[in-house]
Amino acid sequence: MFESKYSKVLTIILVIVIVAIIGLLGFLGYEYYQNYIVTKDTSDFVDNFQGDVVDGEPTDDDNNSTEGNENTTNPFDQMKDPNANSSSNKKQTYKGFGVLGTMEIPATNFRYPILEKVTKKSIETAVAFLYGSGVNQPGNTVIIGHNYRNGLFFSNNKKLNIGDKIYITDNEGNKLTYTIYNKFETTPEDTSFYQRDTGGKPEVTLSTCTDDSSARLIILAKAE
Repeated sequence: MFESKYSKVLTIILVIVIVAIIGLLGFLGYEYYQNYIVTKDTSDFVDNFQGDVVDGEPTDDDNNSTEGNENTTNPFDQMKDPNANSSSNKKQTYKGFGVLGTMEIPATNFRYPILEKVTKKSIETAVAFLYGSGVNQPGNTVIIGHNYRNGLFFSNNKKLNIGDKIYITDNEGNKLTYTIYNKFETTPEDTSFYQRDTGGKPEVTLSTCTDDSSARLIILAKAE
């Protein structure tokens, strides 16, 4: 009788373990599929990017608020016009958001559009312009993105090293090569590096959370 009860307990445990494994595999499979779809969509967009080719219309980002999202705080209130390098009011869009250009980082297989505004929804879609003189313009341009620790957006920025290349194409079709020259962590409130002397040359700052979300990982790169 004791052996019968023991056998039943083992059977129940085995069933629970099997169900848990199936659930975990299903979750991982779904996450992999979602990551594949996002990566494919953004890569296809980068491949076909032609700059300002369609009439600009009200987009989803105009109706979203950044309230309550610490990653979207812009202490400079985007004083600079991110469209300063565009000679037309026509914009290409990605999933309803205006696009300022595209970014490619071969070291991390990163290929994403740069969306023109930071909102809760926009940075759940791609990376976005936060502050600066404009894509590929003289001066510093800050671009932020989430670190979901799943390979999407800026999740792999921690793998970047000084000397790695970043390629940015703007709405005029100009493609510049940037070289990473600094990488550091700082507090979420630190914006001291936003405004810096670039010697009249374009620079880009990539900002994302650290894996534990306690700090910001900052990448600085200058145009060649």
